[in-house]
Amino acid sequence: MSESLEETVEVQRGLFAERLKAYRDQGLKVFASSSFQTHSIPMLHLISELDADIPVVFLQTGFHFPETLAFRDQIADLLGLQIINVESALPKIAQRDARGRFHFASDPGYCCFLNKTKPMEPILGEYDVWITGVRRDQSATRKNFALEAPGPFNTTRFHPMLDWTNRMIHHYRKQYQLPTHPLEAKGYLSIGCAPCTQKFNLGDPNDRGGRWAGLKKTECGLHTDLAKA
Repeated sequence: MSESLEETVEVQRGLFAERLKAYRDQGLKVFASSSFQTHSIPMLHLISELDADIPVVFLQTGFHFPETLAFRDQIADLLGLQIINVESALPKIAQRDARGRFHFASDPGYCCFLNKTKPMEPILGEYDVWITGVRRDQSATRKNFALEAPGPFNTTRFHPMLDWTNRMIHHYRKQYQLPTHPLEAKGYLSIGCAPCTQKFNLGDPNDRGGRWAGLKKTECGLHTDLAKA
């Protein structure tokens, strides 16, 4: 007999708890990162229950929707999370190309590097384990990730949500009455920086179809530049 949805979620919760205990027993420093979207909330809730001392890094790019910042604060208060807001060392006034346009308009890959990849590097240098909420069903890149993988600066990347599905996330949120990102009701299913995020289109191959629409770009760099093959 196949597992029920509730049983599957409990198995995943157990695996998460087991790995966190192993990291603690080894004396490793652990942090998580989150973009504070609706699908991020089960992982954050699990962290709050399993080890609330784990800090959660939020990359404050300066281009987020106001709703995302408000949702971050709401979730942090609700779950008692320790948030570390990390910004680029390069001020926004200097993040323009030769024609005066912000890099998100002319070179979004470089914009992501300046505001996400580069600011994350010092954090990785301080910790041993990086918890991220990537899932296999989100993109071709993430499909082949392992539960644990070597990361830069001698870190270990831990992907506890890797085998979760949208159904599991929905079930978990309903079980614990966890809120949704306010923009989801307006048609945004994958929410990043405002200039590079559009509403979900029924023709999109997955929930992330509204990100960098019309471009070949599908990742910001955190899970490519900061992930070892």
